[in-house]
Amino acid sequence: MPPFPARTPRESQHETSELMLPQDANNLGHVFGGVILSMMDKAAAVAAIRHARATCVTASIDRVDFREPIHVGDLVVMKASVNHVGRTSVEVGVRVEAEELTSGRRRHTNSCYLTFVAVDRNGRPLEVPPLRPETPDEVRRAAAAVERRRRRLEERDAESRRAGAAPPPRDGDGLGPPDSHAPPDTRPSFA
Repeated sequence: MPPFPARTPRESQHETSELMLPQDANNLGHVFGGVILSMMDKAAAVAAIRHARATCVTASIDRVDFREPIHVGDLVVMKASVNHVGRTSVEVGVRVEAEELTSGRRRHTNSCYLTFVAVDRNGRPLEVPPLRPETPDEVRRAAAAVERRRRRLEERDAESRRAGAAPPPRDGDGLGPPDSHAPPDTRPSFA
């Protein structure tokens, strides 16, 4: 029996919005990508923390493509939802939309997947509750997340081989420390 009851994606979903102002943009009036990345990280963190009911730190951000510019005066809407969990990790998908407030027209400008690790006060990874997808979309997103995780781990192992190092040790989800018997100096620091 798992130590926590499973939680649904709906229980941790988060939506936030912010009006884009001149200080958020370059000289063309296009919002800086870094502003959007920061907003995505915060929105995803809320969903991860809600799911884990613990502090969560960003472990990775998948590829981000900006499909079209976001302009000063647009309302940027972030929709974050947990797609998959490992033993200590939580993958959150974020959909970004820009709304022209005067017309109400919304554009999907980009999406991204962020992986978080739940940690205790000392920065040590904590186990997280399992995820129980309910809707067909949630099941589809969970299956796609498993495939993304597999590709991320393959890429990480390939990078280690190119660098001449052994692939990093893995726990049950490939993101936490190797195991509780590892010497303290070999544990990754998330603090």
